[in-house]
Amino acid sequence: MADVSKRHAYLLDESDLPTTWYNVIPDLPSPPPPPLHPGTHEPVGPDDLAPLFPMDLIMQEVSQDSYVEIPGDVLEVYRQWRPSPLYRAHRLEKALGTPARIYYKYEGVSPAGSHKPNTAVPQAYYNAKAGTKKLTTETGAGQWGTALALACAWYDLECEVWQVGASYDQKPYRRMMIEAFGAKVHRSPSNLTDAGRALLAENANHTGSLGIAISEAVEVAAKDPNTRYALGSVLNHVLMHQTVIGEEALMQLKMAGDTPDLIVGCTGGGSNFAGLSFPFLREKLAGRMSPDILAVEPASCPSLTKGVYAYDFGDTAGMTPLLKMHTLGHNFIPDPIHAGGLRYHGMAPLISHVYELGLMDAVAIPQKECFAAAVLFARTEGILPAPEPTHALAATIREALRCKETGEEKVILTALCGHGHFDLASYDSYLSGNMVDLEFDEARLAAGLAGIPTV
Repeated sequence: MADVSKRHAYLLDESDLPTTWYNVIPDLPSPPPPPLHPGTHEPVGPDDLAPLFPMDLIMQEVSQDSYVEIPGDVLEVYRQWRPSPLYRAHRLEKALGTPARIYYKYEGVSPAGSHKPNTAVPQAYYNAKAGTKKLTTETGAGQWGTALALACAWYDLECEVWQVGASYDQKPYRRMMIEAFGAKVHRSPSNLTDAGRALLAENANHTGSLGIAISEAVEVAAKDPNTRYALGSVLNHVLMHQTVIGEEALMQLKMAGDTPDLIVGCTGGGSNFAGLSFPFLREKLAGRMSPDILAVEPASCPSLTKGVYAYDFGDTAGMTPLLKMHTLGHNFIPDPIHAGGLRYHGMAPLISHVYELGLMDAVAIPQKECFAAAVLFARTEGILPAPEPTHALAATIREALRCKETGEEKVILTALCGHGHFDLASYDSYLSGNMVDLEFDEARLAAGLAGIPTV
């Protein structure tokens, strides 16, 4: 048998594809606080969510089951790209001169180029099953919009996407890909909604935010009984759908004969991070391994490291239920950094709860360091990362260099949640020396936090 320590790729067969999604909630020391109705401040029930989501997804959102069966039709679609590969980063390790062993789970092999179809496919499936005709959504960098547009095409649903203005301007090829898959795309804020028109009246060149785009998509969905809303991150069912990533990675690391000492993932809303880390958190809580778990966020939008843990709206206009999460305030507008998928004012309530329980750590890193890590990774491993996972790569490299200083042979697992083929303008900005690290505006944070509702 070949020496597994020399292998670069750890590949699973179709027969190894997980057949259930994992729900971490029953394994936690305490349950997360429930979403609240914005008017009554009482916990929301299924009927409160029914105008936006089909009942199957609502039941998954509130499920207390540890595992939820993946429908056979969804598994058939998953098989187009799943199981995804796990790679050992030998050349990166050599370039760093580190004794650490670095593994990365690569989700850029999906048709949309990211991890997002892991939840877009089941969301489209359950909506089609329920008789929905159209889905609306937001997208930051365009990865989620791309994935949902494709899933809607597969399930014969209309799709309408509000893309955050800064990303719409920076990433035209992502918009074109969304349109190629059949969806309509609007720059957010737009003149198509009350929420958008109000913001454009104040600033005709508004760069937008994920919170604003969510408001627009929710507003349109709420007015049409044949239309539902789909969210690409934050909610429990979305995080649960992504756990196929971590479940596969557990099997692949077993193939490699390694157990992780550190798990690193980028965080915006949190779905990619949760998808990789939650199955390992299950193993940690059960005493079968003891990895440290690290979330990495942009320095200009640091909801975990600078936000407060409080009930807040998931959108800017205040249309969603109140979610207990780490938040910068629903009125906070992040700077238009290149990692558009991480420009969200809040963190997933479930990740926020895990953070409050002390089961994970978080760090914020500025974008120039992230792109430096991305370029090194591209030149050693041959994959151009999307701007979002460059944050995880930067933290991984930091730790690998610490291991070089200490001689520690640490095993590091990170998530490479998508490729950057449509983000070349971002790389051009870095390589030409025009990229800047924007200073975090404490005054703007104070204004954002001042708008958090009193509960």
